[in-house]
Amino acid sequence: MTTPTPPPPANGVPPLIAAVLRPDEKTRVEAASNGWFSLVHKESVPDAIRAVRERPVDAVLLSVHHCRESQLDAVSSLIRGFPGIPTVALVSRHDPEGSTALLQLGATGVRQVIDVTAPDGWHRLRQLLGQPATRDAARIQGRILATLGDATPDALVFFEALARLAPDVGTARAFADALDVPCTTLMSRFMRAGLPSPKNYLAAMRIVHATALFARPGFSVSDVAYRLDYSSPQSFGRHVRALLGITCVELRQRYTFDQAVDRFIALMVTPHVDTWREFRPLSPRRDRT
Repeated sequence: MTTPTPPPPANGVPPLIAAVLRPDEKTRVEAASNGWFSLVHKESVPDAIRAVRERPVDAVLLSVHHCRESQLDAVSSLIRGFPGIPTVALVSRHDPEGSTALLQLGATGVRQVIDVTAPDGWHRLRQLLGQPATRDAARIQGRILATLGDATPDALVFFEALARLAPDVGTARAFADALDVPCTTLMSRFMRAGLPSPKNYLAAMRIVHATALFARPGFSVSDVAYRLDYSSPQSFGRHVRALLGITCVELRQRYTFDQAVDRFIALMVTPHVDTWREFRPLSPRRDRT
């Protein structure tokens, strides 16, 4: 099977991943990382925390088969202390000890799991670690996942992609392409489930990212518009007015980033939690075209 071509790394530097793995997993993850991300291997979670403090680490990868119960407090400290850095659990085989460890990691706050025994596991590993969430996206994603609770794997993938890609993806079609689902199919599934459309989810998430950029004093309205890939500040202004009925300047004055995340969750997530616990919009079906 041909390995997909990795995306161009930001600033010419591939994402740096702090990894706590078994020796046999190190070799396999190293092979999968080629061109997608670079690894700094650590023997324990406290060592990984030191790496996060000392280096620009983009994500932490923890083997469920190597993370002992004695390290769970350290995992909790990692997640609480560095909420903007995704912590991902790696499953490389299925056994009772690993299943127990996975549940324990979930209790500490680990919400992302990659099972490389699954057919698309290594592809998912490269996609997630090769294009890790920005710190803003990780903060958004963490809040959404806490609200969703026991959602389907499709839901986790959808909201992870939404939070990560929204700054750079301006259309529902481009977002559907990133999810590898035909746009018309995705829209139809959301409509049948009684959910807001993917277009509405994307538009609302782009507003959240706008408030994150506005929190940086050096960003003007024009800077934010072009960072979010609008054709012009005027186009950005029309988008904000259509969604909120206010100007971009008023958006900056009225909404902090946290308030915008609260608003997104209140409107787009909380009313539909029960649906998302069953909804599988990305799963192959006969209606896929």
